[in-house]
Amino acid sequence: MNPATIDTEERPFVLVWEVTQACELACEHCRADAKPQRHPDELTTEEGKRLLEDAAEFGDGQLVVLSGGDPLARGDLAELVTFGTEQGLRMTLTPSGTSSLTPDRIERLSDAGLRRMALSIDGSSAEAHDAFRGEQGSFADTVAAARAAREVGLPLQVNTTVCAQTVDELPAIRELVADLGAVLWSVFFLVPVGRGALLDPVSPERAESVMRWLHEVSESADFGVKTTEAPHYRRVAIQQSAGEDDGTDRPAADAIGRRAGIKAGDGFAFVSHVGEVYPSGFLPHSAGNARRDDVVDVYRNADLFRRLRDPDELGGKCGACPFRGVCGGSRSRAAAVTGDPLAADPLCPYVPKGYDGPLPDRHPAAGTGSPAD
Repeated sequence: MNPATIDTEERPFVLVWEVTQACELACEHCRADAKPQRHPDELTTEEGKRLLEDAAEFGDGQLVVLSGGDPLARGDLAELVTFGTEQGLRMTLTPSGTSSLTPDRIERLSDAGLRRMALSIDGSSAEAHDAFRGEQGSFADTVAAARAAREVGLPLQVNTTVCAQTVDELPAIRELVADLGAVLWSVFFLVPVGRGALLDPVSPERAESVMRWLHEVSESADFGVKTTEAPHYRRVAIQQSAGEDDGTDRPAADAIGRRAGIKAGDGFAFVSHVGEVYPSGFLPHSAGNARRDDVVDVYRNADLFRRLRDPDELGGKCGACPFRGVCGGSRSRAAAVTGDPLAADPLCPYVPKGYDGPLPDRHPAAGTGSPAD
């Protein structure tokens, strides 16, 4: 399978299954507003296996991310990884950085067929990271888990949230990402849902400067760089590369098939802990339920997904933008801020030439400097 040629009308690059919302941490940005206890109506092991069987129908090598909450709260996690691998799926994991993520458990998951592990680092020091994650010791546990993954040859991805509280940490986090030997740095620009609604986002201008800096990092770092809920990073990269295309080319893919320009419902799908099928966990508008519906059919044919994949459905300046084919804005942020998933993304400051329509309301934001300011 060549991930760069995947038709996102037919299959997502990334299918996320939120296996549980249970988690020991109380992270300030948590989309799921996670709780310590597991929900009694979570998909069971057998229901989860049926979901993975359905997901395999997308085609060979479909990427599946097991997320949470903390997936380690489920005792059947290694069993699910093994089963998914047997179905031909590329199984990856986003565990929480807690003491339960031991070297032995990481090795067992690797032996079960896990292809990549993603860990969240939102501060370059224990003080900064632990304050954001709401748990003393989380930084030490996360770094130890990252090194344990490296010991067993399990590729590591580092996820980092960008908001007013974390943006000044980015240069130092970049150095830590390199030190840990990560293969990919995934930088998530805050969407105000769940507990994240209480945090301050960065301003559109500062988001733009962060993306310019990330593009510079991507050209010199030994690891890949991608953004989450910020597809206009692709537009920024194109503009910084002296106009290598006009926004119509498909974005390049990384080694496991992600594109810089994927967005909710277009290259991305999410199944909640109780089976609801969403375009994204940050866009919790249900188009079906995995208990009764085939996730492949929902992704391909549900009206919500089809509209999100049609750039002509976009409103405001996103609909008029020449880069909408490779960007299209964050549909999750548009929904969270305006109530309309097809509205313009309020985090993007770019105004298409000749556009004289309404501009999106700007939510409260912090800072206009570069990441190092």
